[in-house]
Amino acid sequence: MISLIRVFLIGLFTALISIPSLFIPFLDRTFKSYFFVSRIFSGGVLLLSGVKLKVKGLEHIDVDKTYVFVANHSSMFDIPALQKSLPVNTSMVYKEELNKVPLFGWQLKFGPYIYIDRKNPEKAMKSIERAKKLMSKKKISVVLFAEGTRSKDDTVQPFKRGAFYLATRVNHPIVPVSISGTNKIMSKGKLKINPGTITVTYDKPIDTTNIKSKVDELALMEKVREIVIQNKEV
Repeated sequence: MISLIRVFLIGLFTALISIPSLFIPFLDRTFKSYFFVSRIFSGGVLLLSGVKLKVKGLEHIDVDKTYVFVANHSSMFDIPALQKSLPVNTSMVYKEELNKVPLFGWQLKFGPYIYIDRKNPEKAMKSIERAKKLMSKKKISVVLFAEGTRSKDDTVQPFKRGAFYLATRVNHPIVPVSISGTNKIMSKGKLKINPGTITVTYDKPIDTTNIKSKVDELALMEKVREIVIQNKEV
């Protein structure tokens, strides 16, 4: 019963926050106001869920630089945990289907986030170009869930190449991010919310300027995945 009340309150809170977020991108093209509201939203979701957030490795992040953050993904709670903990304004890549969700999906579409059609390579390339523009012109970092979808059993699945293709073309460092505990808060396919603690660990940035070939990208991909696994708490 308590879990259902939490879900209802979070849904109501999401709708209320989504309304001003729809208009903010048209009023502030720097998107600073949008990211400010997104942190309020994420903090509210964690608070309503009875979730505590523990963050490690922020000393590795220079707030004046732009990064590609590559994280594991096993729960919807990965997103508020990242949004609340990130010290820099950061766009997220999400699946195009979310654009159809009233209010919440609409504000995502008009905001500084990047939707991607995974079934259409041409549209996917346009999404990568949008990410490059955000990073170069707006100095906005990008978060990518390199597994492509949420893990069902909380293990780190094989990474997809897209995150590393992007990183090597914008020449910004990759930061491996390990998210622990979100699967216990809410697992994939479940609506039950369990209070608990989420730990987000940021590792040292990895330079990508010397990555010149597909072989280099694949080697980098495996290196980042190993770091994510090593830092992930059981």
